Amino acid sequence: MDSLAQSSSVFSPIIQSFGVLFMGDNFLRLLGGLLITIRIAAISVVFSICLGFLLGIVMTLKNALIKAVCKIYLEFMRIMPQMVLLFLAYFGISRAWGVSLSGEVASILVFTLWGTAEMGDLVRSSLESIPSHQYESARAVGLTEFQVFFYVVLPQTIRRLVPLAMNLITRMIKTTSLVVFVGVIEVVKIGQQIIDANRLTVPSAAIAVYATIFFMYFIVCWVFNLLASVIERRNK
Repeated sequence: MDSLAQSSSVFSPIIQSFGVLFMGDNFLRLLGGLLITIRIAAISVVFSICLGFLLGIVMTLKNALIKAVCKIYLEFMRIMPQMVLLFLAYFGISRAWGVSLSGEVASILVFTLWGTAEMGDLVRSSLESIPSHQYESARAVGLTEFQVFFYVVLPQTIRRLVPLAMNLITRMIKTTSLVVFVGVIEVVKIGQQIIDANRLTVPSAAIAVYATIFFMYFIVCWVFNLLASVIERRNK
């Protein structure tokens, strides 16, 4: 009996903390914050894929100057932490040029610039991995350069690119948690608000709130990983 009572006293704060999620509209607020996170990630991903594909094609050009500029852009985006880029976009642009950006717009701008660089490098590597005899065989049957790219190179590039792009998308979704630092009211910020509102009555509320946020991120990223696995199996 003593051990049973002792174990119940250990788990009671955890059980109590999960009760916070069902007080009022707390859980619905978390879902709303998750939708904002997904919206920022989705818009950034769409722009990144479109611009990254163009950048990847440009990066395969034989011009030394273009290659150098693309390399500098890529390395800058990889080396610079995303949080610093967010601060530069949100605070720096408004101070330097007097342009007022909302936290959401600044976040989309930063993640698009970062995603475009990463996507561009993936496209470049996929294009360069196509064997040269594929081009030669296509030209030998009388295809134009446009037809070679559109009918021969592009399908193979997309097939190789899809699993890598899915991995980039999940990274972008997880990185959106940083937008809380530029005032975006997304799922992490709402979670902090719920914890602060119940700090005195339920001190252990952080356990349930952050565990729920973890599973929300996990489910969203798991769906994309599952989709990537399905597409990869079908391609094989």
